[in-house]
Amino acid sequence: MLLVKTAKDLQTQLNRLKTSRSTIGFVPTMGALHEGHLSLIKKSKETTHFTVCSIFVNPTQFNDTADLDKYPRTTTRDIELLNTVDNDILFLPSVEEIYPQGLANEEAFDFRDLATVMEGKFRPGHFDGMAQVVKRLLMLVEPDQLFMGQKDFQQLTIVRDMLRQMDSAIELKMCEIIREADGLAMSSRNVRLSPEIRAKTPIIYQVLQEARQRAKVATPAAVSAWAMQTIEAQGLRPEYFELVDGISLKAIPNFDFKRMMVACTAVWAGDVRLIDNILI
Repeated sequence: MLLVKTAKDLQTQLNRLKTSRSTIGFVPTMGALHEGHLSLIKKSKETTHFTVCSIFVNPTQFNDTADLDKYPRTTTRDIELLNTVDNDILFLPSVEEIYPQGLANEEAFDFRDLATVMEGKFRPGHFDGMAQVVKRLLMLVEPDQLFMGQKDFQQLTIVRDMLRQMDSAIELKMCEIIREADGLAMSSRNVRLSPEIRAKTPIIYQVLQEARQRAKVATPAAVSAWAMQTIEAQGLRPEYFELVDGISLKAIPNFDFKRMMVACTAVWAGDVRLIDNILI
């Protein structure tokens, strides 16, 4: 695996590849890698000739500086994990490399309601920062395919809209959520859970699964209310539990199984905020 830290070195390597007409897959991450991230690398290697993974803890998408400070940074272990799946290039840039002077003030995208519901409601500015860094990384890597996990469903939906606004030919691939044996969605934040709190977290996926069953007989409002109460009864603090259209992210007034619907939730487990979702 090649490790590059500058945009110049990255593009030197990629230009060499492009002359051989290789297709490039890209997996952007913020590090603290786990099996979920590695599954994205594996998917990329199945369908493209060459895979680039980036590790960059992006400061512009944290609306809480304490959360940024606490975000786990495990670069040495991340490199070891990437080697186990034969990742081709690791791009490990500095903040200055991603945001040269003036670049951070580029005109923002207009994501309309996509960025104001769910995560956007509770993390103002988060998606502006996310889109900013993803656009910058895509400009540097110029991949043929972009691989992102379903766990961050709203983020993936917004990136899809960003690609549309950019009139980009990059193909966005949604990859399934990878879970622990008890159902908890794998996340870099899971390492911060205390054993006591960790023991309570399987309820999140259990409720999502039950919500999918209840959708056959109940209204979205009733399912949401039940889910919030059930999660809270287990000693966790749900921030939202929304039943939304899988394209517009608008709350659905009733269940229509002819269209894509998603149950999305964010839950505070102690001082760690977890997100998860399931396709209805």
